Amino acid sequence: MKEIKAADLLNIFENENINAADLSELLVKALIEKSKKIATAESCTGGLVSAKITDISGASSVFDCGVCSYANFIKQRVVGVKEETLSTYGAVSEKTAMEMARGVRLLSGADIGVSTTGIAGPLGGTQYKPVGLVYIGISTKEGLYAKKLMLSDVKEKTRERIRDLSCYAALYFALREINNL
Repeated sequence: MKEIKAADLLNIFENENINAADLSELLVKALIEKSKKIATAESCTGGLVSAKITDISGASSVFDCGVCSYANFIKQRVVGVKEETLSTYGAVSEKTAMEMARGVRLLSGADIGVSTTGIAGPLGGTQYKPVGLVYIGISTKEGLYAKKLMLSDVKEKTRERIRDLSCYAALYFALREINNL
């Protein structure tokens, strides 16, 4: 899986002439235009993606469910991540991100599920899973995938900056998926 660094993400926004602060508005507008609904399952962003979506007027017509699944037992019980996935790959993994996205989509009946799981720091990083490692999961009826972010190249490698970039990435990949439906 190709990892996306912070610089890559910012270049995508620049090349597509997207202001990251406008992503939630663009996403809600696209969801409304296509009569689609979105649901979120968040770990490292702690509800930030849901908050950005619900900051936009009209979001109530496209957003019914946001789950902050910080604890593994909530990932299992509420959004359906398999215990085997967590014990084999860990909470911060491609597989967990995909199961979170699929699980919240099925739980809510939404057209798209988006998830975030990662290590925002400053604690919790390891040699194999460093601070800044984040997975974004996307689930629709048509497909399921995850994107691997490695946000350790952020100039201001702070928890807040890693969470913000993770949120923007989740909104961006959800918007791109909705535009492809």
